[in-house]
Amino acid sequence: MQSLDDLKTALRAFAAERDWDQFHSAKNLAMAISIESAELMEHFQWASEQQDVALDARRREMVSDELADVFMYTVRLADRLGIDLLVASTAKIAKNAARYPADKVRGQAKKYSEY
Repeated sequence: MQSLDDLKTALRAFAAERDWDQFHSAKNLAMAISIESAELMEHFQWASEQQDVALDARRREMVSDELADVFMYTVRLADRLGIDLLVASTAKIAKNAARYPADKVRGQAKKYSEY
């Protein structure tokens, strides 16, 4: 895989080969993202701050798989909705920069409406 477009094409082909487009509605893909995100969170539930980054090889592979699931479902949903994730991400960074000016929020975890 070399680019986001390559991944999008591979995911389209994967779904088409299995006749899964019928199941890949926006609703179902959004739900799948949420489910996979919950599976990702399970790996960190009850972990201390030190444990959450000190993953053994087995746990690292499991976390990697869950991250990949979240990412692939996200790419698939964006493709189905005609959203360019790189454009959307660039726009969101600009929005966040306006909401969270570095000189006002540096070192704080407050929401933009709280400062």
